[in-house]
Amino acid sequence: MELKRVVVTGLGALTPIGNNVKEYWEGLVNGVSGAAPITYFDVSKFKTRFACELKNFNVTDFINRKEARKMDRFTQYAMVASDEAIADSGLDFDKEDRSRIGVIWGAGIGGLETFQNEVLNFAEGDGTPRFNPFFIPKMIADIAPGQISIKHNCQGPNFTTVSACASSANAIIDAYNYIRLGQVDIFITGGSEAAVNIVGVGGFNAMHALSTRNDDPKTASRPFDKDRDGFVIGEGAGALILEEYEHAKARGAKIYAELIGGGLSADAHHITAPHPEGLGAKNVMISCLKNAGIKPEEVDAVNMHGTSTPLGDVAELLAIKAVFGEHAYKLNINSTKSMTGHLLGAAGAVEAIASILAIKNSIVPPTINHFTDDDQIDPKLNLTFNKAQKRNVNIAMSNTFGFGGHNACVLFKKFEE
Repeated sequence: MELKRVVVTGLGALTPIGNNVKEYWEGLVNGVSGAAPITYFDVSKFKTRFACELKNFNVTDFINRKEARKMDRFTQYAMVASDEAIADSGLDFDKEDRSRIGVIWGAGIGGLETFQNEVLNFAEGDGTPRFNPFFIPKMIADIAPGQISIKHNCQGPNFTTVSACASSANAIIDAYNYIRLGQVDIFITGGSEAAVNIVGVGGFNAMHALSTRNDDPKTASRPFDKDRDGFVIGEGAGALILEEYEHAKARGAKIYAELIGGGLSADAHHITAPHPEGLGAKNVMISCLKNAGIKPEEVDAVNMHGTSTPLGDVAELLAIKAVFGEHAYKLNINSTKSMTGHLLGAAGAVEAIASILAIKNSIVPPTINHFTDDDQIDPKLNLTFNKAQKRNVNIAMSNTFGFGGHNACVLFKKFEE
């Protein structure tokens, strides 16, 4: 059978450096850091006392207070970002076959804060199990796509992908495949996460995964820098409207880019550490290129997973050199996590949007906070340090990896008729 083309017709973003796509892109291009002291809870006894929280965000500006109280923050974020993407797409769902509109949404953890609060409330009580009736519906990771589909009456495939920090990239790939096979016309896809809370920060601290640069939060997320000491946890959501090309063309939709490939692989190595030679990362990029029918030398830019961890950054760059060979030195490579922090399950979607906008605007956002070269990293690679670079980007790749050895890679191309 002939596979369908898949295009991106709408975007939505809620990030630590901007509460919509326009603000997010401006923050990226201008190298804005979203890291600041945590305001959500008392951090005085925590090893890490900063994060990339949302700024000036009030959920009741977007969602009725009564309804918002029935949602964990990760679902609130999903609703806001998906509404922006739908509005941006110009879709009128009343004119569509709703059975051919689906929602696939990624979340690595889901309603962690809801779980935390309910358990703490029980522990502080007299032992009587008095739980909020919305405890389970607020907590479960699949509730975000459920809520999106209920609001917009989307009756097609509806589920959540959970592959840790690869979750939303995984969601995008699943949506892409449904459309390619002709089973669905439109997908609302992406991911959200809201783990800046007591158990999220405390749990990652216990793993020694987070930066502890409390004296200078804004420069703490420093991928590829010799003195990087862990990732900065972030929160937010990214949403994409994926659409079958002929369907989009028929309604005169604006098209940001074409999604031309997706790859998945497993490190099969360790629950949290990457394969030291980047084997899984290498395999997923090769898989993505083959899936798209693209040669390595056709790629212009790679937005790396690039979390600012000592092991991860080196392993991923080794994989890039193995996949791209000499062409690796002609790539613009960057890590937007240097600005947004690590949005966990939302990272893949938020970073895919960065890749799409790099294509649209012919600008590659920078990797900020580079101060000292790491002798384990090839200095000839263009890691787009500290300042955005103008470049014609025809094809852009975005990598997202997760605990458990999950790897996802997506490939976008400048749209052509």
